[in-house]
Amino acid sequence: MKNNQLSFLFFFILAVFLFPSSAYSQKSKDSIHRLYQAIVSPNSTSNIPQGINFYTLKKDVDLKRKDTLAAVMDLRLIAMGQFKIGNIYDSENAVVEALSLIESYPQKDTVIEGRKALYNQLGQIYRESNNYDKALETYNLSLEYSRSLSDSITIINNKANVYKDLGNYEKAAENLALAYKKIEVSADSLKLAMVLDNLGIVQSKLGNPNALSNLNRALQIRESKNDLSKTYSSYKNLALYFFDINNEKQAQLFANKAYQAATKLNSITYLQDALSLFVSMNADPKIVQFKKITDSIAKAKQLAENKNAFIKYNVENERKNTMAAQLLQEKEKGQKVLYMILGIFTLIMAIFIILLLRTKHKKEKIRQVYNTEARISKKVHDEVANDLYHVMVKIQGNTSANDEVLDDIENIYNKTRDISKENSAVELSEDFTEQLSDLLLSYKNQQTTVITQNISKMNWKAVSDIKKITVYRILKELMTNMSKHSQASLVALSFSQTNSKINITYSDNGVGCQIKNKNGLLNAENRIQTLNGTIIFESKPNEGFKAKITL
Repeated sequence: MKNNQLSFLFFFILAVFLFPSSAYSQKSKDSIHRLYQAIVSPNSTSNIPQGINFYTLKKDVDLKRKDTLAAVMDLRLIAMGQFKIGNIYDSENAVVEALSLIESYPQKDTVIEGRKALYNQLGQIYRESNNYDKALETYNLSLEYSRSLSDSITIINNKANVYKDLGNYEKAAENLALAYKKIEVSADSLKLAMVLDNLGIVQSKLGNPNALSNLNRALQIRESKNDLSKTYSSYKNLALYFFDINNEKQAQLFANKAYQAATKLNSITYLQDALSLFVSMNADPKIVQFKKITDSIAKAKQLAENKNAFIKYNVENERKNTMAAQLLQEKEKGQKVLYMILGIFTLIMAIFIILLLRTKHKKEKIRQVYNTEARISKKVHDEVANDLYHVMVKIQGNTSANDEVLDDIENIYNKTRDISKENSAVELSEDFTEQLSDLLLSYKNQQTTVITQNISKMNWKAVSDIKKITVYRILKELMTNMSKHSQASLVALSFSQTNSKINITYSDNGVGCQIKNKNGLLNAENRIQTLNGTIIFESKPNEGFKAKITL
């Protein structure tokens, strides 16, 4: 009873969240309690289906809400109700579903009580279907999860009932003695009455003189507690006890008391059982034969129903196993696809990383080239050019020095200065548009006009430093080549930008050249190719010179 009260309390708390605010009304509370009691303590089996329907609907709601604990409680009540109306297969199915939910629940330690109750229910199912080995097995499992003395006593008592059904009264008495020993430290008198009643029955079969004493003691406790359903059991067992020892008068007395209790309980099940008791105690050979035949037919029918139920159960299990196998195949197929995708992704990432490293390495090499050029430029300026300048000063101070020698030295100095200037570091911290414009316009003189188009519209901030340096160096080489060789009077440069690409068109009206003989333009071409860019030259003698740069 304690477990039932806790179960109802647990359910009632959940029901508050399931139903709208009107559920707080007394009428709704009474309805919930009535549906709960229809399963736990039914006045009639006709009320049980209503409770089963309610908890079946509630289970579906709880599963949608992902409330596993509530769904397990619903299934426990469904299993209990189905068992009481004789639907063995449906009861077992509900237990199995509840155990499956528990297995998938992450915090299994919190549902130990549920496991204990479900295995105990499963034991009752197997006992009812005469599958005694499975009944004992599941009772033992239930006992493993038992955490209270009261629960342990109930389960041990249930095991004793199985041994009693098997006719193994010694084993039954052994289990009941263990239960009795445990109950000595318990204050639960109804549990004590249950154990004493069953112990009395077993002892009567073994010819133990303490049998009647234990049966009477159990009856006294039950009568004092006004537990009519349990009192009925005591009356029935005493009637059978006296019938076995051929005390017909006492047997009829307790059989009548059992019938009266069944009438007060207003239960067809109890009335049927009480009337069956009178039949079993009738000495008429024909009635005895009728009783045996009736029991035999009922047992055969039960076995047939169980067989059909278990066939149905096995078919359902086979279907589930087939579905599980198909799901496993799909899972394995999915894993293969996943591994393939991961492999392709890994390959793509590897290629990407290799390209990234190559690009990084290439940029690093370009940076090193620029740094080397800048260092050489500085060294040429600081050492060679300065030394030449000092030599020129000394020679100028010597009146005997040849003017032609002085001119040659001055030319060498100018070339050295030009080399230093051409390869000097580019200051990127400045405004690059202005810096590039200054470079191009520095080649403008009385003989040559330099025109630039859209240079101010370029977004140089979006361009990497290496690209800017490359653009600067290439244009410098083109302009230097123009001033030295082309004799151009007009130079035009057009700039455009497409996403991350820079497009520059250079053209002059100089004397042109043979493209095969690129001379100083090889450096420009090499710089462009290093950054995966392109430079296309167009020129013929006396037809000017063009260059299209994409970077």
